[in-house]
Amino acid sequence: MKPAPLVVHLIYRFDFGGLETLVAECINRMPPQQYRHAVVCLTGYTEFARKISRDDVEIIALDKQPGLGLGTHLKLWKLLRRLKPAVLHSYNLSAVEYAFTAAMAGVPVRVHAEHDRDAGDPHGLNRKHNLLRRGVTPFIDRYVPVSEDLQRWLRQVVGVPDAKTLMIANGVDTERFLPQAHAGRDEFVIGTVGRVQDVKNHSGLVDAFIRLRELLPDQRHRLRLAIVGDGPLFGSIRDKVHAAGLDEVVWLPGSRTDIADLMSGFDVFALPSIAEGTPVTILEAMACGLPVVASKVGGIPEVVEQMATGLLVPPSDPAALDEALAIYVQDPQLAARHGAAGRARVERSNSIAAMVAGYARLYDTLRASKTKLSKA
Repeated sequence: MKPAPLVVHLIYRFDFGGLETLVAECINRMPPQQYRHAVVCLTGYTEFARKISRDDVEIIALDKQPGLGLGTHLKLWKLLRRLKPAVLHSYNLSAVEYAFTAAMAGVPVRVHAEHDRDAGDPHGLNRKHNLLRRGVTPFIDRYVPVSEDLQRWLRQVVGVPDAKTLMIANGVDTERFLPQAHAGRDEFVIGTVGRVQDVKNHSGLVDAFIRLRELLPDQRHRLRLAIVGDGPLFGSIRDKVHAAGLDEVVWLPGSRTDIADLMSGFDVFALPSIAEGTPVTILEAMACGLPVVASKVGGIPEVVEQMATGLLVPPSDPAALDEALAIYVQDPQLAARHGAAGRARVERSNSIAAMVAGYARLYDTLRASKTKLSKA
């Protein structure tokens, strides 16, 4: 029997993060008779790649070094000629240029997904980067933004035609991420999950936690902070926590794969990012019935409704962040109502099944159109 067509997912690095979680979920849940998968990492991968549970998925590291890396294009070209995929699915700025390489290697369908922007360019206005995106647009069959904000940006700033974009909302496993009761517990845990890097602004969260303890002295003994994740700034965040004398009340477990279990121990989820697409961790937190306090950036306001499922604050504003957190500490009934509303919203609009079906349908549609063109 003829094997299912192959999708090659091209990512900068497969490490702890929401994007990597989505890639793993899509691979795990797409029927194997429909598509096979391989993951190509421009640099490398960590144990987090074990989230991919299918045993037929090859994971390949190209070991790209810092800089232009022209040799990486040749490595990828040779690899794609060997694998002969039906689809190349690349992710974010670091991988966009390789759509050209895939076209030269004869890959018939090239899809590029935009999931977020980085702290150095939170509004996506970097002229050089956008010239690159526009330059490779002829070699990309479809851009996939994960939020309406990113879709508007692709159209208005980058200049990608509407006909070349298709928004597919991020999804979450509502059967694994479930609300849990905290009956009889005195601690109030503010939790966050994500790669510890500048765009996530963990430093601002620590500052807000310090201020929160000062703002609510009568609640000080109850307050806890959990920062789950690893990354380039992990050491500096750990040092900041230690310097503030918070080692006993701030938990820094590093990278973990048991996120659903950990979230069940949170009382509120915080994400003070400088820039975002639609964070998977926020959807997971909402599925767990947690109220959310997050920056009003990117696609976050599309999923977190002010005073309905959470509280939105200006980015890089620790004072606004601690004041919002204080509302939930002091009003557990409001926190419960917002958490329940968030769970209902995710069940209604952000199922993982809808997301996976959307990508499979996109692959099918583009492959069929390319087949028609080749026969014309």
